[in-house]
Amino acid sequence: MPPRANWKGSLKIAELACPVALYSATSTSDRIAFHTINRATGHRLRRTFVDSETGAPVDSNDQVKGYEVDKNDYVVLEPEEIEQARPQSVKTLTIENFLDLVEIDTVYFDKPYYLAPSQADASELFALMREGLRRNKVAAIAKATLFRRARTVLICAYGEGLLAITLHFDYEARSAAQAFEDVPDVKIQGEMLKLARHIIDTKRGIFDPSKFEDRYEQALAEFVRAKLEGKAVAPPRKAREGKVVNLLEALRESAALSGKAGKPAAGKRTTAARKAKTTATRRKAS
Repeated sequence: MPPRANWKGSLKIAELACPVALYSATSTSDRIAFHTINRATGHRLRRTFVDSETGAPVDSNDQVKGYEVDKNDYVVLEPEEIEQARPQSVKTLTIENFLDLVEIDTVYFDKPYYLAPSQADASELFALMREGLRRNKVAAIAKATLFRRARTVLICAYGEGLLAITLHFDYEARSAAQAFEDVPDVKIQGEMLKLARHIIDTKRGIFDPSKFEDRYEQALAEFVRAKLEGKAVAPPRKAREGKVVNLLEALRESAALSGKAGKPAAGKRTTAARKAKTTATRRKAS
């Protein structure tokens, strides 16, 4: 079955409007999920909101949102007041400007979605928008009301369609300067840089997400399977403690191993050639 669209509307550039559908590009539904169980009865537990002072359960009709302005002092907002603050739902992704792909700061990326034409007669206009982005190597910045919130969306060409990534607002992104303020200013040069470059060159590969392993998920699946089969659960392996090493010596050792790993066939051919040459010499002498 085709995926269910999360949102339908129009992608608008100037006077052009193309009907599109938005689909989630990622999902966590295949992860192992647990319920909280009463150990004594084996029954599933359910959450209940209780008053923090009296401990009495509170009915959903008596639950309201509150913003804490001081300790135990709240500004209470009624559901209808919160609803008034929500932006009006406008089913349009309005493109405001275009950016070169190299200018985009990925720290603001939130969640990816696929964008595809929602009507058959919109395919040509959709393809025009897609190829315009691809051939000019740009992405579009669009404004939209998605899932009851005003959002800024980055749109770029992706395969036969478009990729729409919701962006964090500036106040949501933390300063990199705070995270890196204690990083010392170390100058790396000379032989160390050459060795590092050699290791990188010998370990180059392609981006293949199918090779990524979720070891935690795999371990959980093995534990569940073992429990179902009545087998003992193996204890987790202890992590090996690291040791202090000389950085340059470690790079040299790593470079040597990388070099050997990258040329296994050449070594075999050399050995085989020597044997063949020795055999031929003996035959000629005899």
